[in-house]
Amino acid sequence: MTLKRHALVLGAAALGLCAFVTPSRASSCEDLAALKLADTEIKSAELVAAGAFVGPGNVARPDMAGFCRVVASVKAESDSDVAVEVWLPAQWNGVFHGNGSGGFGGSLAAGYAGMEEGLRRGYVSAVTDTGTAPATSLNGDPLIGHPRKWKDWGLLSTHVMTVTGKALAKAFYGRDPTRAYYTGCSTGGQQGLIEAQYYPADYDGILVGAPVINRTWGHALAIWDWQAANKAPGRKLSDSKLALLHQAAVARCGGKSNGLAGDAFIADASVCKFDPAVLSCKGEASDRCLTPAEVRTAKAYYSGPVDASGRALYYGWLPGSEPPGRSGWGFLQSPPNNEPAFDGLFKWVFGPNWDWTKFDFARDMPKVDAMVGPSVNGVTFGDLSAFRARGGKLVMYQGMADTLVAPAQTIAFYRKQEKKFGAATQDFVRLFLAPGVMHCGGGEGPNAFNSANGAARRPPASSPDSDIFSAVAHWVEDGVAPSRIVATKYLDDTPAKGIALQRPLCAYPQKAWYRGVGDTHDPRNFSCRAP
Repeated sequence: MTLKRHALVLGAAALGLCAFVTPSRASSCEDLAALKLADTEIKSAELVAAGAFVGPGNVARPDMAGFCRVVASVKAESDSDVAVEVWLPAQWNGVFHGNGSGGFGGSLAAGYAGMEEGLRRGYVSAVTDTGTAPATSLNGDPLIGHPRKWKDWGLLSTHVMTVTGKALAKAFYGRDPTRAYYTGCSTGGQQGLIEAQYYPADYDGILVGAPVINRTWGHALAIWDWQAANKAPGRKLSDSKLALLHQAAVARCGGKSNGLAGDAFIADASVCKFDPAVLSCKGEASDRCLTPAEVRTAKAYYSGPVDASGRALYYGWLPGSEPPGRSGWGFLQSPPNNEPAFDGLFKWVFGPNWDWTKFDFARDMPKVDAMVGPSVNGVTFGDLSAFRARGGKLVMYQGMADTLVAPAQTIAFYRKQEKKFGAATQDFVRLFLAPGVMHCGGGEGPNAFNSANGAARRPPASSPDSDIFSAVAHWVEDGVAPSRIVATKYLDDTPAKGIALQRPLCAYPQKAWYRGVGDTHDPRNFSCRAP
């Protein structure tokens, strides 16, 4: 059985197991607790009054409207337990909204920021823990020896969430959703692409950020970076050395292509040729130069995994990705337990005592791909043809300073669609590259353009031009494809402090070029055109 056929069989099984719903309408929120869905236990159904919701970290949300909150558990097979949470607003406009997770999943609360945005828009909003509890976002060790949970995480759980959420909506309101949208970043981005490829009828519009395309090699990149910094003494780069590296890269490439001199980020890192050896210490080591060992580490970051002959096996960093921070490198620099980040996936294959110091990429990755690839690498062998045929719209965005999901991989995925669909690709897929933006947000570039993602706060305007989530709905409902999205950089990334600058993000392969006249912080003075 081919990998693609294997995934389709799994998907069909998930669809059949979740399809039955008792047609009667619930008379109240609490009545949903008695709803009968196949393989499903409704854990709770309660009315949350306006302003009464308390989010993660015990933070109150006094501005939130009231809603019906339902938590369910779907157990379609032995060792499978997919948790689903659904919020149903008092006034529903007919739209269903699915949200993605992050890392190894394991939590419902990880999707609350997106659910809050869905609720504000009058949508029914849902999230899943991807069926991986008690795993957590950064720790997949509890999934050792649980192959069904790998499949739930990689292929099935988001569809289970969608079918369950729509069934609850129909039972509560007495009608089916008229539209359905999905939003997610990172693992949530992967979930969205799986939906488009294997369950094309689930959503009309899908928004994915920094999507994990090749899951096994994405995790391998984290191991490569950890080995580069920690396998030998003296190779780990301090925060000050990373900052030095970043300053040198921006100085070298910040003004190239469509970039502007003086920007704190690189506009087009793909054209940047930067050799960290230019920072080599000429005398004694200091914070203003790199030792030979540190130069080797930096070069390994940029190259990504290579074999013994130097042949590239995967992608590496782009110049401009160097600053330490919460959205990317911070996970790799200081992960839990002083182990490589996201190494649980390799323990699934090699056991709990797997030794990262002995991992050989050319030798060991074929075994990893053979064992877990069919469950977690579905995006690499999926197909968007059916999603396109039914009129689905897919919008992707990718931070170009992302060290967790290689930007080059996202671009390669889009180019793969161009190879298959030609000029028609832009009729249903748009890709927006965000210069200077890290993993799902953060970074020194304009990083606020997606109100569906907790990492990127809502810009001042809510028009499709400044909100990529609204742009997806505008495309689906009005037939207007997004060609540019205005991204905002706030002072200290705090909206209350005001706007530092704004730039348009252009639909790939176009870039934002300065017209040569006017304030460079004003997006109206930039035009989108191909290189």
